[in-house]
Amino acid sequence: MNLNLLWAGAILDELRRAGVREAVICPGSRSAPLAIAAAQSFRSCVVLDERSALRVTALARTLDRTGVEMEALVAASIAVSLPAIPGTTPESAVSIEMLTQQAKIVVEGAFPRLWIRGEIIGFKAHSNGHWYFSLRGAAAQVKCVMWSSDQRGIPAAPEDGMQVVALAQLTVYPARGDLQCTITALDAVGDGLWRKALDLATERLRVDGLLEPSRKRALPRFPRRVAVITSPDGAALRDIIAVIRRRCPTVEVVVVAAKVQGEGAPADLARAIQRIGRWGGVDTVIIGRGGGGREDLWAFNSEMVARALAACTIPTISAVGHEVDITLCDLVADHRAATPSAAAEAAVPVLAEARAEAFALLVALRGALLRQVQRRRDRIDRATRDLGTVARRGSERRSARMSAVAGRLHALSPLAVLARGYAVARDASGATLGSAADFAPALDFELLLRDGTVRATTRSTHPAPRATDESR
Repeated sequence: MNLNLLWAGAILDELRRAGVREAVICPGSRSAPLAIAAAQSFRSCVVLDERSALRVTALARTLDRTGVEMEALVAASIAVSLPAIPGTTPESAVSIEMLTQQAKIVVEGAFPRLWIRGEIIGFKAHSNGHWYFSLRGAAAQVKCVMWSSDQRGIPAAPEDGMQVVALAQLTVYPARGDLQCTITALDAVGDGLWRKALDLATERLRVDGLLEPSRKRALPRFPRRVAVITSPDGAALRDIIAVIRRRCPTVEVVVVAAKVQGEGAPADLARAIQRIGRWGGVDTVIIGRGGGGREDLWAFNSEMVARALAACTIPTISAVGHEVDITLCDLVADHRAATPSAAAEAAVPVLAEARAEAFALLVALRGALLRQVQRRRDRIDRATRDLGTVARRGSERRSARMSAVAGRLHALSPLAVLARGYAVARDASGATLGSAADFAPALDFELLLRDGTVRATTRSTHPAPRATDESR
């Protein structure tokens, strides 16, 4: 069969070089492989025997090829001269290039794209963006390549030892003759690649301090305007608006439309957050969407969106999916709500309750002011009474001290001495004569007594004898 295909390939090469666009295959033992190859190469392929037509039809369906017209006829319109099969003699030896190229055709024709499962080994990310690795089973392995253009939608590069499922096209690399699989889709068994991407982004945010509880801000109690970043067509927006209108109709809702899933959604969400931050005309920002699968919510696990949300100068609420869904936006937002409706409840109060609370606060404030005024009045009254008592006691203490001083001064007064029977001698000028030496014979002086004065004249003086050393 392989030799017949090589032979068929040689025939087709000659037909292509001759500019033939349609082929009619004559019946014979070699017509089937030629018909198979022609079905892959020509716009119209007419096969003269029914058995070959059936085989070509089956192969065309396997290869999912369209636009190939096949019929079973009983007469030939073009006769093809069939040369010897290449490779059957040294003279007809085939080139290595032709061998590997025909092997590529056979393998790709025999194996459609299919999902395969295995363990990644020898993973290498080339500088041009392509991935090269092998998938290993229990007792076999196959080389694989994944072009960079097919890697979109894969959250993170796989690692050695990771169990994956891959959509593969088995082929032959003609330059080396290697059997390998071209991978066009890849996913880890379970949440491997998604979990890896999320863990790496979470760690980077933690290193930068964006997950610290201390950086989270309190939400405004009574916002006047709330911004909602979500899809304008989603149920999440309708739920948020309905809850805000029911709880507090006076709050204005500003809708910032953004893609919430699919290609371009992370960049769209980040731009919406930055636009609200630059405007600054709202009190609270709600970002979120309704529930969905992992891929649907993945835009909110984008590190770009998480960093934009963390940098927002306005208090933020993240409301992504359902209660069990936790994203990077939930981790960096100031408040995480389990659902969009819960986010609206956290953002605005119930107006009736707020009014009742305000009235209760007003009553409490009035009572507190009255009590404060009464306490101050009582304090002033007590201070007045205390001041009178202190003044009275101070006056009494001062009177007592003055009496004591007056008593001491009186005791030291010469008049008090005179009252005890003493007298004071003074000369005509009023100077006190305090010593016997001050009196001269025939000196006129007066004696000051307690009840008057007496004039007197000195007849003689008798000074007291001085004390001697012996008497001391």
